[in-house]
Amino acid sequence: MSIIYSTLTSVINKISDEFHKSFLFTVIFSILGFIENQWVNSYFKRFYPSENFLSFLNKNIILKKHIFNPLIVLFLFALFLLLSLNKPSISLTITLLIGFIAFFIGSAILPKYLIKDSVNIIQFKRKDIYSIGFCLILISIVFFFISVASVGGIPLLKPSIRYLLKPALTMPVFLIIPGTCMVASVYLKDFQDKKITRSQARFRFLLLLAIDCAFLLLLGYRTPLLATFLIIIIIGFYGNIVSLWEVVIGALIGVGAIVGIGYFRSLGEMTITSSTSPIYSLQSRADFTLHVLNLLDFIGGNFGITHGKLLASSIPGSDLGPRMMVGKLIAWRTEVTVTPTLIGQMVVDFGKVGVFVEMCLLGLILGVGFKIMQITKNYFYIGIYSLILTYTILGIETGILDIQVLLYFAIAILIYLINVKKSKN
Repeated sequence: MSIIYSTLTSVINKISDEFHKSFLFTVIFSILGFIENQWVNSYFKRFYPSENFLSFLNKNIILKKHIFNPLIVLFLFALFLLLSLNKPSISLTITLLIGFIAFFIGSAILPKYLIKDSVNIIQFKRKDIYSIGFCLILISIVFFFISVASVGGIPLLKPSIRYLLKPALTMPVFLIIPGTCMVASVYLKDFQDKKITRSQARFRFLLLLAIDCAFLLLLGYRTPLLATFLIIIIIGFYGNIVSLWEVVIGALIGVGAIVGIGYFRSLGEMTITSSTSPIYSLQSRADFTLHVLNLLDFIGGNFGITHGKLLASSIPGSDLGPRMMVGKLIAWRTEVTVTPTLIGQMVVDFGKVGVFVEMCLLGLILGVGFKIMQITKNYFYIGIYSLILTYTILGIETGILDIQVLLYFAIAILIYLINVKKSKN
């Protein structure tokens, strides 16, 4: 395994070095360096609120220390269900309780027995992590322009052409998210090593966020945009680059962005009128998703009906993607994609038993990651935890069904397993 990793990173490091030496990137980084210097020494910075702004928030221990605890997934899942205009069935309520209890056991109880309070973790080289992140961002930018060219326009300006985007071309664009995560975590390490100041780190975080927004927003996607936003906030918060009040304000801005983009996109598609409540699109979406989950719970029963086929349909080359398969299960329509929520796949594949096992496993992955991150404060483990927590939060509605997201979790599981084994020695 180490040989494969060494060979891969050696190649990626060479590619990254060649790009950095090129005239184009030399100019780009020179300009960014100048802007960063102006930012750090700007007179107007003094008008920005200090870390002690809204200091009453720091008195709340839950917010200060546990705002991104894995249990936030249960809180947000419950909030999403409450947004629905209708109530879940009795059977679904039981399934949800099973899932919530299992997740709590996995995230809050089991990690105590797997990870010691002092753990000898695997160390990753800064250069390797930066080069991987940098190359992922380059790949995503290239595929962004290919995707836009393939539909002959910008989806944000012409919402109707968003449905013409080909998944094979847009999927690589989303690599900008893990790429941003890795580059941001490297900037965190530079800050921890005192190679850059807090102001420089904050500028670079904002720059990464701006780049991501520029590309993802133009494609008209809300979820990937929110993923980047969440990752930057989580890394910044646990790296002492972002203050608690900024997290709270950022969360409000994020919610506002979701509501705003959804509202204006719905107006453009004429699915609502200007007199409709701006949050109606969110409520109707939650209501539809809950309706789908009620149907899936009825189909899945106690032991499921697809027995892993729904999860396996995430693999490229499958006749139907997982969300198309959900559409076939509940409506016999394979031409539409339907989001099944976090537990939808679990209940269809293995029923209530599967919900307990998979939610416990998911909670365990996040719980172990959270504990390692808290103990070590290591830049890489802060980054990887932010990545899997972000996609778990987003998966509350969409489910964890995309092949690239499953790959992120597989990598995280592998790294955490090795660390758990080292912890036992």
